[in-house]
Amino acid sequence: MLPVSPEVKPNPLQNANFCSRLFVWWLNPLFKMGYKRKLEPDDMYSVLPEDRSQHLGEELQGYWNQEVKRAQKDAQEPSLMKAIIKCYWKSYLIWGMFAFLEEGTRVVQPIFLGKMISYVENSDSTNSVTLQEAYAYATVLSTCMLVWAVLHHLYFYHIQRVGMRLRVAVCHMIYCKALCLSSSAMGKTTTGQIVNLLSNDVSRFDQVTVFLHYLWVGPLQAIIVTALLWMEIGMSCLAGMAILVVILLLQSCIWKLSSSLWSKTAALTDNRIQTISEIITGIRTIKMYAWEKSFIDLITSLRRKEIFKILRSSFFRGVNLALFFAVSKIMIFVTFMANDILDNLITASQVFVVVMLFEALRFTSTLYFPMAVEKVSEAVVSIQRIKNFLLLDEISQCYPQLPSDGEMIVDVQDFTAFWEKESGTPTLQGLSFTVRPGELLAVIGPVGTGKSSLLSAVLGELPPSQGKVSVHGRIAYVSQQPWVFSGTVRSNILFGKKYEKELYEEVIRACALEEDLQSFEDRDLTEIGDRGTTLSGGQKARINLARAVYQDADIYLLDDPLSAVDAEVSRHLFEQCICQTLSKKITILVTHQLQYLEDATQILILKDGRMVQKGIYAEFPKPGIDFEDILLKTENEKAELPPGPGTPTLRKWSSSESSVQSLQSSSPSLKDAAPEDKDTENIQAIPSLESCSIGMVGFKIYKNCFRAGAHWFIIVFLILINVAAQVTYILQDWWLADWANERSTIYAMVFGQGNMIVMPDPDWYLRTYSGLMVATGLFSITRSLLLIYVLVNSSQTLHNEMLESILKAPVLFFDRNPIGRILNRFSKDTGHMDDSLPLTFLDFIQMFLFMTGVAGVMVGVIPWIAIPVIPLSIIFFLLRIYFLWTYGDIKRLECTTRSPVFSHLASSLQGLWSIRAYKAEQRFQEVFDAHQDLHSEAWFLLLTTFQWFAVRLDVICAVFFIIICFGSLMLAKTLNPGQFGIVLSLALTFTWIFQWCVRQSAEVEKMMVSAERVVEYMELEKEAPWEYEYRPPLDWPHEGELAFEDVNFRHTLDGPLVLKDLTECTDSKEKTGIVGRTGAGKSSLVAALFRLSEPRGGIWIDNISITSIGLHHLRKKMSVVPQEAVLFTGTMRKNLDPFDEHTNEELWNALEEVQLKEIIESLPGKMDTELVESGSNLSVGQRQLLCLARGILRKNQILIIDNATSHVDPRTDELIQKNIREKFSQCTVLTITHRLSTIIDSEWMMVWDSGRLDDYDEPYCMLQERDSLFYKMVQQLGEAEATALTERAKQVSLLCTSKDITHDDHVIMNTYSGQPSALTIFESTM
Repeated sequence: MLPVSPEVKPNPLQNANFCSRLFVWWLNPLFKMGYKRKLEPDDMYSVLPEDRSQHLGEELQGYWNQEVKRAQKDAQEPSLMKAIIKCYWKSYLIWGMFAFLEEGTRVVQPIFLGKMISYVENSDSTNSVTLQEAYAYATVLSTCMLVWAVLHHLYFYHIQRVGMRLRVAVCHMIYCKALCLSSSAMGKTTTGQIVNLLSNDVSRFDQVTVFLHYLWVGPLQAIIVTALLWMEIGMSCLAGMAILVVILLLQSCIWKLSSSLWSKTAALTDNRIQTISEIITGIRTIKMYAWEKSFIDLITSLRRKEIFKILRSSFFRGVNLALFFAVSKIMIFVTFMANDILDNLITASQVFVVVMLFEALRFTSTLYFPMAVEKVSEAVVSIQRIKNFLLLDEISQCYPQLPSDGEMIVDVQDFTAFWEKESGTPTLQGLSFTVRPGELLAVIGPVGTGKSSLLSAVLGELPPSQGKVSVHGRIAYVSQQPWVFSGTVRSNILFGKKYEKELYEEVIRACALEEDLQSFEDRDLTEIGDRGTTLSGGQKARINLARAVYQDADIYLLDDPLSAVDAEVSRHLFEQCICQTLSKKITILVTHQLQYLEDATQILILKDGRMVQKGIYAEFPKPGIDFEDILLKTENEKAELPPGPGTPTLRKWSSSESSVQSLQSSSPSLKDAAPEDKDTENIQAIPSLESCSIGMVGFKIYKNCFRAGAHWFIIVFLILINVAAQVTYILQDWWLADWANERSTIYAMVFGQGNMIVMPDPDWYLRTYSGLMVATGLFSITRSLLLIYVLVNSSQTLHNEMLESILKAPVLFFDRNPIGRILNRFSKDTGHMDDSLPLTFLDFIQMFLFMTGVAGVMVGVIPWIAIPVIPLSIIFFLLRIYFLWTYGDIKRLECTTRSPVFSHLASSLQGLWSIRAYKAEQRFQEVFDAHQDLHSEAWFLLLTTFQWFAVRLDVICAVFFIIICFGSLMLAKTLNPGQFGIVLSLALTFTWIFQWCVRQSAEVEKMMVSAERVVEYMELEKEAPWEYEYRPPLDWPHEGELAFEDVNFRHTLDGPLVLKDLTECTDSKEKTGIVGRTGAGKSSLVAALFRLSEPRGGIWIDNISITSIGLHHLRKKMSVVPQEAVLFTGTMRKNLDPFDEHTNEELWNALEEVQLKEIIESLPGKMDTELVESGSNLSVGQRQLLCLARGILRKNQILIIDNATSHVDPRTDELIQKNIREKFSQCTVLTITHRLSTIIDSEWMMVWDSGRLDDYDEPYCMLQERDSLFYKMVQQLGEAEATALTERAKQVSLLCTSKDITHDDHVIMNTYSGQPSALTIFESTM
């Protein structure tokens, strides 16, 4: 959804007074609402002006631009880190002072604690501190504790906002860069990598900002603590500090080793996310080929490598956390040993001052400081990855400008260009042509010859190496693979322009969309859905065309828009739209529909990137010679010449519309605000955000997590280890208190100095203390490593189960959920479970057990402490439940508002050329910023709601500490110094760790929302089982007979019928053509056969019902070449045969049958040539042929070709169909197409109309009936072409009846050799 404006939904923080800000009262209404009901996106407050994505992004972009200019001037590589520091150092430094003050108050507290203990210790001495002074110290200590608590949560809140701003600003820059990427740069990155940058890499900024200040606060605090310790116990303190230095060095090395694995892990994550992205995008192909298991194995293998790195990294971190847990005890032990060796006398108050100073140092030096080292190291890696992306090549800003004299023109002179300069082979060479208003230039040529590249040159996407392109006028571009975004049909057509009813209706008529809109439930306000899945290929093509026409531009670049529609609609589009509506415009039409060339002002024939011939229609050779003959002639002439620059090459990245697979947005992809005309309407659909749970994360999710990670007895062992670690830890404190008091009377008698003590019986005490210390260390490390192993293993298991679950989900699931939404679970949510959850959970468990132990010891020493502890604990747990109801909803909103950010990015990459052609970059940037602002609203509430909770915790902690502090003083006469000291020191420690423990508990809850979202996807509705116990015979189907009885089919349960009352049979080995108007239900027949949704009625193949066998047993026995060409990143060989099921010879034979063998043999890597994302270094036609070869390789008894050669030139298509009939003469072949010449010599013809089988007969019989729909479709091609097709159909009919046979090889040869091509030039069209 689009964010609501700030005026409608103001942020109450802006008008809050000081007290409201300090105690976060302004959030009370939200908590009341969150407790009563589930929070919705509309409940969130508008993002603050200073946190808006546009403001933050432009600010950082300015510093980055300055850094790039400086680096260019100094001939250096620019530093993104320098730009970030220059942008944020002032505000960040201010909050750093808060961190220093916070830690300063923590260091002061042990001093006052010591003064209070000395009151109990020396109560009878003349030098004793008076009771009033003790109360004064207690007051100061309580005040220091309050000041520390306030500073602590203020620091964390504001420093996290700095991290949020940095993350938002970098995301803005990444998207801005993506809109400017050149074609060569797009070949160096992938959608998966950019999604990973936007999800996992930028999240490092949220973490590094929190801990970065401790790189200087930690050492400074250590120096101050050392000075205080020296004042207390002399030089023996240096022994403990030496231990700290050693452990810090050890920890820093471990953190650096851990973070060095991050760069390797990130590359593996990029690969995994990219592969999952391609799987989900091509899910229809994967399901029809029954490749789910193979792809599950592939992703599981990638995931295993990734988890191996993650586990190693997490183990390093776990050891560090274990050291943090035990380090203060080691330092105390070594210090007191040194003190004993030096025979120093120390008092009980000094013992506890030393202990508390080391405790104060523990957090900063052994937790925050090493964590800062780790986070900085990871952030440096992420900054380097982001910088590499930001330094990719950009498209030169050569957008067309309107000339002062108003003349519109496209002038190309001696144009030569390369997609890949390294190959030395130009994509286009020596092109020259001029097009003026009112002229139509038709560009034709074989597949892969450079036609789309010519349009890209005019767009400015293909930079010239020589020659020039002059373009004057506003451009509208129609891509070869239609680009639609999630929203309404109307919003796709308006594309940000104001809705003008008359113009709009004229465009609808010209683009033949009236009939389609009438069939939609909400007409043009019907939501298209992600990737346009609710539309047929022809409907998407016409909406794409209507968008261009509605823009009322000066120059129209049309990349083969007529191939996706049937003959009738094709003629309507050409006559009514191209020749009439665009009659006064400059129009360049790339086409394979040669019957329209007579109406073109100019004709340009391309072959291997060269201009074979150019001129007007009348200038071409005499009648009887077709365009294909001209191409063949030049090819023969070239064969006599040495190899030149015309050798076929791969483009590096040819068309964003046809290269970056769609991860369509679940929210509107545009704000309707055109740069040229701000008076626009917002006619946008507002799809809802994904559904989510309510309230706190349930116990079931925790149980699923641990059960997925290990067997129950390991969990029990883990619990026991945790208890043992805590018991040994607390026993050390108890032993220390006893050590401070035992035999104090004896030493007082010996030295006459009251309670002054030397460590009595050091062997006994030291042995026991060291034993407890070693046990604590061992238990801590075992606990850390075991818990991390369980949770990382759980993440791997849940990821694999989620993957299997979505691949078992019906196609409908992918139609209803944007790919960005699904990828969000595999990237960000899985990343949380991999990286953050194990350590956060470990930290929380350690702190929680420590708090429990501390409370237990205090109650054991002074039982009355239970009186305040119990009610305060009840208040705390009730407050926590109240807090988590709202906090959980906000975290879920944060997760759901993140998905549109990824989706919008990927949608923009898919339509990049269109966006740039329409000069819509600013609009798309605004929408991206709007999506970011919506996410920032949720993130801001995450920070402020925790601050609300923290303030109330401060009150509970303050009340608790004040009761303990003053209550202990009141009972001082009944306590010995050890008891008094241990209670006060533990109370102080309790207040220190309580905030961190609660913060970590909230973090665990936040991370478990990610686990909850993963578990949700493990419980998706599944399609029918892949395999049943009943299996068809191994040679099934041996005949290939198809039978349909009363078949009705819907793509969705509540959707309209797309196949209605189909009852028909096809004979064995029959060749059937399937035609009909676009959207008539032809592809739906394929979906029914493959059970992409379950059909009603009966479908039998060789007398076996398709619903009685498993989906894989069904789908593996039919070969299909789907309408959409789906290719994967990898080699040509891997795309043909992803799982190595065929020999090298079989692969080359398949390529030869689809006319690709020569092209691929000419490439340097041949079949090992790498294809970039979606195979975008091939033309669209070549991609279709590669997919056709993949389908042919399966060699099943039934072959279905679904409009798979629509973007291939007629002669190549003719040769392919000839080869298919030869190779599959003993198979049943169903061919769906809009090109009637392709299937005119089929034995039988199915004609579809509005979901019903209108006619099923021999083609020639249908052509004898002038009222038949097929006859009318043929007549739309023109009289000459219709005559030629009728003659071909007649000859096929005569041969079949006279010989009483189906087509054999001889007949096919006669048919093709005895008749002229269906799309010949002058004899056919004149």
